[in-house]
Amino acid sequence: MRISTTLALLAAIALSPAWLSPALAKDPPEQEFKKSEQILKWINDYRKDPEPNRLPEIFHAMGDLGIFRDLDSAGVYIGFVGGVIGSNPERAERLISRMFPMSPEDQVVLIRAIAYSGLPDWKDLLQKFVERMPARMVLLRKYLYGDGKPLSDMPIDDGAYVLDALWGYYYATGYREPIERIVGALALSVDKNDVEKLTIGSMAKWTLATNASREKELLDILNEEMNRQPTVVRKPLREVIEAAETFEIGKIRKEALASIDELKAKGSEKSRNYAWWGQVGQTALALGCVGAAAGGLVVAGIPCVVGGAISSAALKYFAPEP
Repeated sequence: MRISTTLALLAAIALSPAWLSPALAKDPPEQEFKKSEQILKWINDYRKDPEPNRLPEIFHAMGDLGIFRDLDSAGVYIGFVGGVIGSNPERAERLISRMFPMSPEDQVVLIRAIAYSGLPDWKDLLQKFVERMPARMVLLRKYLYGDGKPLSDMPIDDGAYVLDALWGYYYATGYREPIERIVGALALSVDKNDVEKLTIGSMAKWTLATNASREKELLDILNEEMNRQPTVVRKPLREVIEAAETFEIGKIRKEALASIDELKAKGSEKSRNYAWWGQVGQTALALGCVGAAAGGLVVAGIPCVVGGAISSAALKYFAPEP
């Protein structure tokens, strides 16, 4: 448990209504989301104390802050919204209704989130809101009648975006299924022939270790997966668990860099193609982590690596030397 969390709990106990006179015992005001850091912290803590009825509020705050502006970097947020919708089927339609009105740009996020929800009737749910999104008919047809895929059908080696979305879904639900898929991506971390797959596998390895070092429940899932995964996954998974338990996360980075350098030495063009590194997928969360760490905000409970993937900061962290 973080120090800040402990202090917050102690403060909550000290100021609880039981300690106050009836005149002073009032419900605390709801948090206002005016900064991306506040949204990150709320996402990080959500599954411990779910508040699904606040999803429309958080959705609008994300839109107002421009978080959805670059969809390639919004995978964690889209996965999170989809996870809240999917884990609350009885109130899903009502929650979505309360998200309107929204800009046509944000409607793209909602369409994807409904598809990612994991609800068996997600297409029927999406159909109910077609008339409220006339500017998005092409995308709606793609998901209702075309090749638009739910998150469960998106191969994890498609890119860092899928990894991000799975992390977002986990943070919304606490379900082990998205973690199982991320664990499965560890097989890519030993790929010596494809720099894209190697990078995705390395990011899966790094984020699993980092998050598991902070969360016992996640570490427990990883230990259970040791008996379920094939040999190609068990070795890197064992390294993830050891890094999380010993807080030696830097070792994973060192090994990933060595593997990437090996591909570079073999003459892989992609390993030297910085344009590709910029396109592989960017996540605002990892970038925010760097700024938060510099400002001491990580101690305040803001997650360092909520999602997977490769933000501008992580690109510098993993990209091969020129």
